[in-house]
Amino acid sequence: MVAAPVRVWARGLRDLTGDGGVRKAELRPGSGPAVPPAASAAVKYSGYLEHCDVPFCTNGYDRSPGLMKLGKDITLRGLEIGLLTMKKGEVARFVFTPDYAYGCQGCPPLIPPNATVMFEVEVLDFLDSDESDRFFELTAEQQDTFPLQKVLKVADTEREFGNYLYRKQHFESAKDRYKRAFSILGRSPSSEAEQCQIDASRLLVLLNLSLTYLKLERPAQALAYGEKALEIDQRNAKALFRCGQACLCMTEYEKARDFLVRAQRIQPFNHDINNELKKLASCYKNYMDKEKQMCRRMFTPLSSSD
Repeated sequence: MVAAPVRVWARGLRDLTGDGGVRKAELRPGSGPAVPPAASAAVKYSGYLEHCDVPFCTNGYDRSPGLMKLGKDITLRGLEIGLLTMKKGEVARFVFTPDYAYGCQGCPPLIPPNATVMFEVEVLDFLDSDESDRFFELTAEQQDTFPLQKVLKVADTEREFGNYLYRKQHFESAKDRYKRAFSILGRSPSSEAEQCQIDASRLLVLLNLSLTYLKLERPAQALAYGEKALEIDQRNAKALFRCGQACLCMTEYEKARDFLVRAQRIQPFNHDINNELKKLASCYKNYMDKEKQMCRRMFTPLSSSD
C-alpha cells in the first residue's frame, strides 16, 4: 500500500472525536459487538507517515498476533479510541493528529515532531477480560465473597482465553489460563444445583488441561487431569479418550486399551476413538515383536569356537 497525503487520507473519513483528531473510514465491516473497554484484542496494524509507502510500524507479517490489552499494551491514544468503534473481522483506516498519536516530540528517529499518521487496522479477535482481570487482582478472601455466577463467568473467560491460545498453538500459555480457571472452581456449593454448575465448569477445564498436556508431551499430567474429569463424569467419552491417549504415550498398553474400549462403548462410531484403538493395536504388535526378538537373542546358544 502507498501512503497518500493527509488530504487524501481524510477523504470519506468520519470524525470520531469532534475535533478531527481521530478520523475513521471502514474498509470492511465486522460482525457482533464492538470491542469493549479494557478488552484484550488480537489486532493486525500498519502505521504510515505522510508521503511514505513503507510502514514505520507493522505486525502484518505475524501469522498470529498476540493479544494486547487496551489501556495497558496499546499506548497510542488514537488507536485505542479507534479500536473501541470496531467489531471482530472489521478492517478500518484511521488518521490521527499529533495530539492523538506521537505528540509534538514525535518518536525519533522514526516519527518526526507534530506528525499526523495513518493506520490501517484489522480486528482478528477480542476477549472481554476486564472483569476477570479485576477478579484476580483481589485477595483470596475477597474472591470468596463473589457470587457463584460471577466466579463461573470469570472461569469461563479464562477458559476462553486458554482456547484462543490453544488455537494459536501457544500451549504453555493456554495451560496457564486453564489452571487459573480451575483454581477458582474449588468453592463449596450451597445446593445441589450449584454443585452441578461447578462440576460442569470444572469438567470443561479438566478436559482442556488433559488435551493441552498431551500437546505439551507430558502424558502423566494429561492422565491425571483426565482421571479428575472421570471423577465428575465416569462415562465422559472425551475424558476416557484423553486417558487412553496418555496411557498409549506412556506405553501402558493394557490401561490404554481399557480406557479406549470404555470410550468406544459410549461412542462406537467415533472415528478418533476407533483410530486410536487401531494405533494401539499397531503399537502393541510392534512392542510384542521386539519382545520376541529380544527373547530369541537371549536364549540363542553362543556358538563355540575351537
